Amino acid sequence: MGLTRPCGEISISAGCVIGVVSPPSPTQDAKVETTMTRRRILACALGGLLLAATGAAAQDYPTRPIRFIVGFAAGGGNDLFARLVVAKFQEQTGYTAVVENKAGAGGRISSEYVAKQAPDGYTVLVGATGQMSIASAIYPNLNYNAVTSFIPLNMIASFPLVMTVPANHPAKTVKELVEWAKAHPDKANYGSSSPAFTITTELFKLKTGAPAVAIPFKSSNASVLCVMAGDCLLTIGDGPPAIPLITSGKVRALAVTGSERSPELPDVPSMAEAGYPDVNIKLWSGFFVPAGTPAPIVQKLTADLGRALADPAVQNGLKKMATTPGGPTGDAFKKVIEADIKSFSDVVKAANLKFDE
Repeated sequence: MGLTRPCGEISISAGCVIGVVSPPSPTQDAKVETTMTRRRILACALGGLLLAATGAAAQDYPTRPIRFIVGFAAGGGNDLFARLVVAKFQEQTGYTAVVENKAGAGGRISSEYVAKQAPDGYTVLVGATGQMSIASAIYPNLNYNAVTSFIPLNMIASFPLVMTVPANHPAKTVKELVEWAKAHPDKANYGSSSPAFTITTELFKLKTGAPAVAIPFKSSNASVLCVMAGDCLLTIGDGPPAIPLITSGKVRALAVTGSERSPELPDVPSMAEAGYPDVNIKLWSGFFVPAGTPAPIVQKLTADLGRALADPAVQNGLKKMATTPGGPTGDAFKKVIEADIKSFSDVVKAANLKFDE
C-alpha cells in the first residue's frame, strides 16, 4: 500500500518544490494535471539523485592524480610558475599532482587538449595570455573558445613587459626614443618573438606615432640580444631574459608597460609615468578546468590552489621571476580575459596585423 501524504507542497531532498497535488478527478483535465504532476515529481527526484551523486563525487575528490597541463617546454616561465605552485599544492593537501608539458603552437595545443578532456577536475590547464586572450584575437579558427570552453580558477601571476634599447643609444626616455624614431624612420625597427610582443609594440606605435619595422625572432632572448648588439632599435618583451642585461648595463630599459613600476626594476618608469598610459598591457598565467566541471570541485580546487599561491615561499619565488603573484579568480578572472580579447582585437584591427597560424 502506497504512502499517503496530505494535500500541499511536496519537497524533494534536492530542493525541488512541487505545487499542490489534487486527488484524482474523473474529469479529463484532472487526469492530465495528475499525470503532469507525477512527471514533475519524477524529474525532480532524478535531479535530486544527480545532485546527490555530484556532491558525493566532489566530497571524495580527488581519488587519483591531478594533471596540470603546460603548453610550453619545460624551463619556460609558464612551466616554472606551474611547478612552483603545484609543488606547494601537493605539500599542503597531500594530493598527487603531476605537471605535464604539451608544447606547440604557442600553447594552443595544450588548450585544445584540455578543452576536450572530461570535466571532472583531474585535468587542469596552466594557461597564459598568449594561448587564451591573444589567440582568440588573432586566430579565427581556434578549436576552443577561451571564454566558454573553460572555467577560470586562479590567476597565478601577472607581469608587465619591458622596453629596452641599446645601452649607448642617445634616447634616455621614451619620449626621446619616439622623437628619434620619427627623425630616423629608416633606422627604426623592433625585435619580436611572439604575437603578444608584436601587439604590444604595435599599440605603442599607434599611441605615439613612432615608426618601426618588425624583425621576427624565435625567442625573446634573441630579441634583446639584437638590441644589445645595436641591430635592433628596441624590443618590448618579458622581463627574465632582459633583466640580467639591464642590471649589467648591456641594454637600457626605458619603461615597463602598465601604470606601475616593476619590483624587479624599481628605477625604470612605467609607461604611464613616461606619458603613455594607454600602453597598459600586462600578461598573465592562470589555472583553468574544462567547462562543465562540477561547482564543488571548482570551488575546492580554487581554494586549495589559492592557499598554495598565498604561501610566502611561493610568493617570493614568483616575485623573483619579475611577476606580481596572484590575481582575480573565477568570474573576475573571466572578465579580465574578455577585456583582454577586446583590447587585443582592437589593436590587431587598427594596425591591420596578420599572423600565421
